[in-house]
Amino acid sequence: MTFRSPIKYCRACGAAVAYRLPDDGDTRERAVCTVCGTIHYENPLNVVGTVPVLADGRVLLCKRNIEPRWGKWTLPAGFMELDETTAEGAARETEEEAGAHIAMGPLFSLLSVPRVGQVHLFYLATLLSEQFNPGHETLEARLFSEDEVPWDEIAFRTVNETLRCYFADRKRGSFELHCIDIE
Repeated sequence: MTFRSPIKYCRACGAAVAYRLPDDGDTRERAVCTVCGTIHYENPLNVVGTVPVLADGRVLLCKRNIEPRWGKWTLPAGFMELDETTAEGAARETEEEAGAHIAMGPLFSLLSVPRVGQVHLFYLATLLSEQFNPGHETLEARLFSEDEVPWDEIAFRTVNETLRCYFADRKRGSFELHCIDIE
């Protein structure tokens, strides 16, 4: 079951909504306005980020200065904004959280997390400098080789899975897109 706060009021007119099957043949209960009939759809949030790396294989991780998981390590990532592509959002989050200069690469991992209503998309990115200027959401931005990664201090399972895929692909010598369902 997905954690969510139910919609209580219509965004169009402000009246109360009722959860029911819409009259349009939909097969899922939706928040339907009791006055104007507007149907409110609830969709997953996109989390976008990068796997910023140097040619030697080291990965840039950020130590979180916000909840959830304050003080834990993560890849630079966050919620996608309206009017940006997934790649633009990933690059923006990398700049905001790490102050890192990157060249965007291909989509690397797509992780579906239905329990929290999210889809995480991580792009490979080449670091253009080892100089970082972390934003207010980050306590520290640092490079790690595989054996230096603080695996027990990784903030999110999606980040752990993405890092494990990255290091396995690097050892194999080729990178592929990883699509993972997180239960």
